[in-house]
Amino acid sequence: MSEYIFKTSHLSKKFKNQVALNKVNLSIKKGSIYGFIGQNGAGKSTLIRIVSGLARPTNGSIEIFGHSDAKGLNEARKRLGTMIEGPALYPHMTAVENVEAHRLLKGIPGKECIERTLAIVGLQDTGKKKARNFSLGMKQRLGIAIALLGDPEFLILDEPINGLDPMGVVEIRELLKKLNQEYGITILISSHILSELHLLATHYGIIHKGHLLEQLTVDELHQKCQHYLHIKVDNPEKAATVIETTLQTNDFEVMPDGIIKLFDYVDTPGRVSSILVDKGLTIEQFMPMGQDLESYFMERIGGAQHGQSH
Repeated sequence: MSEYIFKTSHLSKKFKNQVALNKVNLSIKKGSIYGFIGQNGAGKSTLIRIVSGLARPTNGSIEIFGHSDAKGLNEARKRLGTMIEGPALYPHMTAVENVEAHRLLKGIPGKECIERTLAIVGLQDTGKKKARNFSLGMKQRLGIAIALLGDPEFLILDEPINGLDPMGVVEIRELLKKLNQEYGITILISSHILSELHLLATHYGIIHKGHLLEQLTVDELHQKCQHYLHIKVDNPEKAATVIETTLQTNDFEVMPDGIIKLFDYVDTPGRVSSILVDKGLTIEQFMPMGQDLESYFMERIGGAQHGQSH
């Protein structure tokens, strides 16, 4: 059994003269929460529609649970749960009635799944309240409950936190963590709200104008966004010795150009500079550096826009 639940190979999609996806090679590991990041119009929804069977690729192929042929993909899609472009709710119905209607549409036997699914998303006590009177966060959770019908192994959510207030965002985040950790569900979540994905995702894919710029794990992202002191001195070798012996840390790198990146003492830069000066070193540059996910993303898509490669 492959460790990947979903893969694309040179996946492309054209609409008339617009390229929505351009030779995308994406892979999602079983058990991960994959944060699919891109601006509106980057190609996120197009890829999600292809995975779900709502659109066909122009070129390339996809593989779900190891299947890439048409018959195998149809079977594999029965193991997916999706919420695309907002939850499909009947506003005049209660939570129970909404889930029941979708259960019948999906042909899922037995009513016991209704209460269980609503309990997972925390909507078991909404009684006779109609969906139209739900808060946006409650509507999103009801949409996720509907996506969970049939016990999917792979949950695909398109912008599930868009427009939510801070409390609603926290509720959805905690729910998705629970689904992943307690129920073992692999999740693909598309969003342009990066700060939120940063608290949730284990893996990331950055897409821009139909091109998948990068895939990386949360650890790789933290390394790239790590904060450090950028130090340039007249004698990098001597400075490295001082950092090791006097500051007693090995958490630094000497770059090929002699710049020292010190990942320790970020909160006490004064101590570092005074010790370097005490040891007779001349400081030419000294400043804190580092990025958050937002600035890293903007740098990546900015580089893509200017034709640079990072």
